[in-house]
Amino acid sequence: IILSITFSGVLKFAALIFAFLLAVFLAFQLLEINLDFKLSSVISRSMPVNEVSAKPVRYKCGLSKSCPLGHFAFKMTSGAASVVGPRICLEDKLLMSGVKNNVGRGINLALVDGKTGDVIKTDFFDMWAGDVAPLIKFLKEIDEGTIVMMASFDDPSTKLNDEARKLISDLGSSAVSNLGFRDNWIFVGGKGIKTKSPFEQHIKNSADTNKFEGWPEVLEMEGCVPQRQD
Repeated sequence: IILSITFSGVLKFAALIFAFLLAVFLAFQLLEINLDFKLSSVISRSMPVNEVSAKPVRYKCGLSKSCPLGHFAFKMTSGAASVVGPRICLEDKLLMSGVKNNVGRGINLALVDGKTGDVIKTDFFDMWAGDVAPLIKFLKEIDEGTIVMMASFDDPSTKLNDEARKLISDLGSSAVSNLGFRDNWIFVGGKGIKTKSPFEQHIKNSADTNKFEGWPEVLEMEGCVPQRQD
């Protein structure tokens, strides 16, 4: 009887020890899971935002890629029919747009310092009902090394004469000689440029291809203009 009682007591003691060890093990497991969760939470909060969630990178003026050093980022659109004015952005600064209320029918121009990227002047010239003389005067007064940005709105060419076209051509334009009634046109050139500019788009007003009734589709262009170094 004494042996059976002793054996029974040993079994109970062993069972208690096992239960205690199991409880300790489970407690440590839960504690480890909780610590891991808290640690990962702390790490995620301390990490930079771009490492936690990969957000798309935004470049100046909404360009598709960044510009190299020594270049100015730009993006521009022509006017849409006679309804929406052109838009010109340089180095993430909106130079001209309908929202800024500084665009108008005809040819819209923005002059930019080729060294600093600062805006010198913006203006527009009505080439349908206006006079070409103010445009010619404006073009002749542009200083050497100035970046010149131009965008059409509605009709950019009816009042353009040979003198005005020659002055714009000297800024690096290849298309201005063929610019016609209600054509769409965007251009970036410069005073003193030695070659034709690579930054130019031109679409003819044609009933067969026009996107709008009486006007071609909107043009959009982006790029990196070299900064003047001298």
